[in-house]
Amino acid sequence: MFSSLKRETFSVGGRVFPMSRILKLFVLSLFAIAAAFFCLPSSIVQAVRQGDDQAHFFEARVRPVLAARIKPFETAFGMQKEAPEVFDLSKETDATLSLYGLERGSTKGFAWQCLVARRMAERGVRFIELVDTGASKNWDAHGDIQTHAPLARNVDQLIAGLLKDLKSRGMLDDTLVVWTTEFGRTPFHEKANAKGREHHARAYSSWLAGGGVKGGITYGSSDDYGIDVADDLMHIHDFHATILHLMGMDHTKLTFHHAGRDFRLTDVHGNVVKKILA
Repeated sequence: MFSSLKRETFSVGGRVFPMSRILKLFVLSLFAIAAAFFCLPSSIVQAVRQGDDQAHFFEARVRPVLAARIKPFETAFGMQKEAPEVFDLSKETDATLSLYGLERGSTKGFAWQCLVARRMAERGVRFIELVDTGASKNWDAHGDIQTHAPLARNVDQLIAGLLKDLKSRGMLDDTLVVWTTEFGRTPFHEKANAKGREHHARAYSSWLAGGGVKGGITYGSSDDYGIDVADDLMHIHDFHATILHLMGMDHTKLTFHHAGRDFRLTDVHGNVVKKILA
């Protein structure tokens, strides 16, 4: 028989238990279920089950781990809840669709990605990555450097449309747009008649817009042949350090633990390039 005597106690089989004890058993039961689903370390589960003297262990070690496990599920649920509205472009005006060069009803292509990116940014998504092509017919250009021309035409209006749209909505000031690649292309080829180009990381272009960047400027230049940097070198570590600074983070303090030591995104290098800051 399970009956309530008063609000502070419960009676089970003639024995009276404090409400706090019942609640603790209930919490531990929930924890056991959660452990099964979230795969918490068995040592933690066993330690918590030992009794009241492990309450401090639960608070200090288990609760943070459990909370960390729960948070991604809450985030996933929030994304699933909001996603249908975010990806529904039916309420976008014809003028906005035209700005991106997007046909009404289309749900593919880089224009669609750019417009959805703006809608995601409006709703607080912190990081959005757009990729205009996949594993084929992309910017690789090993076979023919002239394949860059149609690819550039394909993204030109769309990116301009995104920047104009962000600016018109007052979003560009706190939205950093980064257009970049892993490396550039050689200005030459070892074979005289080759149409393609090879990987080249010594000098290539990237650009930033919005988010505290000074507009309408060019920083750095290559030599006459595009082989190396002639002035105002911006190393990739400098590029990362500057992006992190614009996002409000100190690249010297942002670390992640790996293989026994703390690593920085910029390793032990990198300087914020203040000449490009607004």
